[in-house]
Amino acid sequence: MSDFWLYVTLGFEHVLDWNGYDHTLFIVALCATHTFKTWRKMVLHVTMFTLGHSVSLALASYNVLSVDSGWIEFLIPATILVTALVSISNALKGTLVRTGVVFSLLTFFFGIIHGFGFAGYFNMINDGNILAHLLEFALGIELAQVIIALAVVVFGYIFQRTFKLKQKYWVIAVSILVMVLATPMLIENRNF
Repeated sequence: MSDFWLYVTLGFEHVLDWNGYDHTLFIVALCATHTFKTWRKMVLHVTMFTLGHSVSLALASYNVLSVDSGWIEFLIPATILVTALVSISNALKGTLVRTGVVFSLLTFFFGIIHGFGFAGYFNMINDGNILAHLLEFALGIELAQVIIALAVVVFGYIFQRTFKLKQKYWVIAVSILVMVLATPMLIENRNF
């Protein structure tokens, strides 16, 4: 039972680790468009990201696929920037919540990219029971992401009510902030 909590905790801490804030930035960009009314869609997007993350960890753990870490370190901030740009674009068009299958698949694909960024560490700590530890780790990731997503929605609600701000301006402001924080990561990793 202790292994269960160990891997759940590792997944949880992986997302909430301030040294690896890229994961948090992605979830913020992903969830900035959501409100309490759209929580189901938000959880779907978060879960698609977790599934993608888990697929790449499984592919790497079972030695099915290996991706150059330089590419991954470059692509992770790129996924954050793309997600923030999509949020801005949708806010400007007046369609704040992305509901389509295409966006869910894109989120899944971005999860695959982010998962490869953690695959090396996961392989180091894994004691051979890959599938069980992957599921436990994914549960920890999902719990942390849902907490971040909920915090984004709560903070957005409070901020919009306090400052009488339309949702689209909230989405644009948060997305720009995410882009400002992600851009240095992209620049640092452009010479892979």
